Amino acid sequence: MRRSILPVLVGIGLLAGCASDPRLGRGTQYLTENGGIVAIPERGRPSFDTVSYWDGEGVSGAPSVVIRLSEQHAYFFKGSQLVGISSISTGREGFGTPSGSFKIIQKDKDHTSSRFGDYLDAQTGTMIKKDADRNVDPLPKGAKFDAAKMPYFMRIVGGTGMHEGFLPGAPASHGCIRMPGFMAEAFFRNVSVGTPVRIIP
Repeated sequence: MRRSILPVLVGIGLLAGCASDPRLGRGTQYLTENGGIVAIPERGRPSFDTVSYWDGEGVSGAPSVVIRLSEQHAYFFKGSQLVGISSISTGREGFGTPSGSFKIIQKDKDHTSSRFGDYLDAQTGTMIKKDADRNVDPLPKGAKFDAAKMPYFMRIVGGTGMHEGFLPGAPASHGCIRMPGFMAEAFFRNVSVGTPVRIIP
């Protein structure tokens, strides 16, 4: 078996064996060791994400979140009990994720970015410019803006929040905290406006 397809085959095996496990989730995209992208479908998780888990159902206690930028992990607590850890991807160079003590100030399950997205031809829908920044890139004539989707968005400060998103294994966002879909959904379900979030360098 060629090494380049091994993560895909292992991921498929995981889907077949663990499809009923509620901790395993949505359609998050991961970067494989050979640079390819694997999209894991509903109720699945790739074997190479050995960090993310959720075990917080039925646990009482006030929720809080600790994000460690150096580790690229988010920790979910109920009271003093750790009930979940998520792999994350935070802000890349030039778009750093702020550190400090914050609170959840907004929840929006179907959030889209007002700043980042793609420019598409308004007539055909074909791509004109990928990963456009509306603050920098003027809208071309005949184009329309297709906003970046940020499901399970939990705003922390300014335009920064936690949400489901692409995980390349390193900081890569515009400042937000991306996480696997099943973890973003679990965090979203268990936080409220006012839940404390501490971001540590």
